[in-house]
Amino acid sequence: MQLGFVGLGDMGSLIVPRLMAAGHSVTGWNRTKAKAEDLIKAGMKWAETPRDVARGADIVFAIVTDSKAVRAVALGPDGVIAGLNKGCVFIDMSTIEPDASREIAAQFAQAGAAMLDAPISGSPVTVKAGNASVMVGGDAAAFERVKDVLLAIGPKVTRIGGNGLACQMKISVNLLLMVEVIAFGEAVALAEKGGVDRAAAVDAVLKSVAASPVLGYRGPFIIEGNMPETPLADVTLQQKDMLLALGEGRKLGSPTPLAAAANEMMNACRGLGIDHNDFVVAHRAYRLLGGQDSGGQK
Repeated sequence: MQLGFVGLGDMGSLIVPRLMAAGHSVTGWNRTKAKAEDLIKAGMKWAETPRDVARGADIVFAIVTDSKAVRAVALGPDGVIAGLNKGCVFIDMSTIEPDASREIAAQFAQAGAAMLDAPISGSPVTVKAGNASVMVGGDAAAFERVKDVLLAIGPKVTRIGGNGLACQMKISVNLLLMVEVIAFGEAVALAEKGGVDRAAAVDAVLKSVAASPVLGYRGPFIIEGNMPETPLADVTLQQKDMLLALGEGRKLGSPTPLAAAANEMMNACRGLGIDHNDFVVAHRAYRLLGGQDSGGQK
């Protein structure tokens, strides 16, 4: 198929090669062209605007930071919507507010096009390994048309329901993930304060019934005491999604006390100046608050 891709950041730059490896032709755009140079050398075509990306495409993907960015690349005279062909499907993989996703989808419907929200669940590690999952919201017929292409990104592709519901589910999954990782740091710090060696504590958790893939990826960061130069997901990025969860809880009247507590630990990381690290760095914040560290590594 002829595919368009808008947003070639940490995730987009990993998804595009998978689509090309599956035999699809991809035309891409990013706000900063320099970030696309490696993809262009690998065979991706370049377009000057999101509108140009959409011209001639069967499917256009987008993955950007927030709802403001989605509106900027999707709507308007230079947006994806202005260049869509008849029958083209727009797939937004960004993690944004469900209501914002539905509002944008309504504008595509008015233009005679289908939009699906399809946020990806996984880190760069899972995308590279081909193990990421994709949740999809929107028209069932449009989903069936694009499902095989989505399977080139990851083996677990599930339609959640109508427009916006995949975003709703992604926010809920991320809430669980963030609480789990913050609790991991809390548990290891408590074990250390009681005299357990850090490596032994991490090993015990990863061999217990509480183990999960997301903890498995991050356990080594805690054992070594050093965060990777390129975080799987830094505090700022994860806190953006946590604030979405807290906002949905407030709007829907659904209590999110554990999310609120985890968010406070991310605030602590920001206050300590360590928020540029992967958010498992909350373990270091717990040690500092518990008097086990005097500061040190940033």
